[in-house]
Amino acid sequence: MPELPEVETIARRLSQGMEGSPSLVGQRVQAAQLFWERSLARPSVGAFERQIIGQTVLGVRRRGKFLIIDLNEAALLIHLRMSGDLRVEDARTPAGSHERARLTLESGTSLAFDDARKFGRIWLVNDAEEVVGGLGPEPLEASFTWEVLYEGLQRRKRQLKPLLLDQTFIAGLGNIYTDEALHLARLHPLALSNRVSAAQAEGLWRGIRTALEEGIRRNGASIDWVYRGGDFQNYFRVYKRTGEACYTCGTSIARLVIGQRSSHFCPVCQAREAS
Repeated sequence: MPELPEVETIARRLSQGMEGSPSLVGQRVQAAQLFWERSLARPSVGAFERQIIGQTVLGVRRRGKFLIIDLNEAALLIHLRMSGDLRVEDARTPAGSHERARLTLESGTSLAFDDARKFGRIWLVNDAEEVVGGLGPEPLEASFTWEVLYEGLQRRKRQLKPLLLDQTFIAGLGNIYTDEALHLARLHPLALSNRVSAAQAEGLWRGIRTALEEGIRRNGASIDWVYRGGDFQNYFRVYKRTGEACYTCGTSIARLVIGQRSSHFCPVCQAREAS
């Protein structure tokens, strides 16, 4: 579930300190444990344990939905997927029932990776680009202009919702923020990308940035038992509001399934153009 704002919030908390625990930056890894080996995408378990022990954390950042912990001689990447969560706690705390990996740090704390559904993955690589090099542009960077978005839309002939969820097109968007951005832009989720006008593309660009920036400002959305701490869920315009009134026109929010993913939209504000 965690999307760009939630992962950005986690990255900032790990970098600056979270839940009363110190920042990860500058800390040395003293021990590593893997409780479910398939959480590790790369390298082998033995190589992971040998290579990460003794590494020092230089920084914590985000790329798309990936959390990147830069080490002095490697990069540790974590993708939380559907149910992943990270906790910083006293190293003496017993492992939880859904804990898949743990790094013990010199401060006496540990970084624990919980993942009830076991979809999350961990990589330890020499260069983070080995994993995230194929991602699309970061939607909040200055280089991602509405003109860049418009050109990308025109080069493809795809429905907007699946295209915006494609991490090689734009990095970091998921169901929540795509639905919110499309509503802000007054675009139907099934609209074809190559039929979006320049003015509509600029509106979509603004909608994407507005939704993501607001999500970050509110520390993300807490809509289930996985991610906690944010309150953007209290400000959704359409996501998970099926049957409720659109804040713009009063029409009931509708839901449809596109590629096995739910989409929420206003049938009036986001009317679909005739083919």
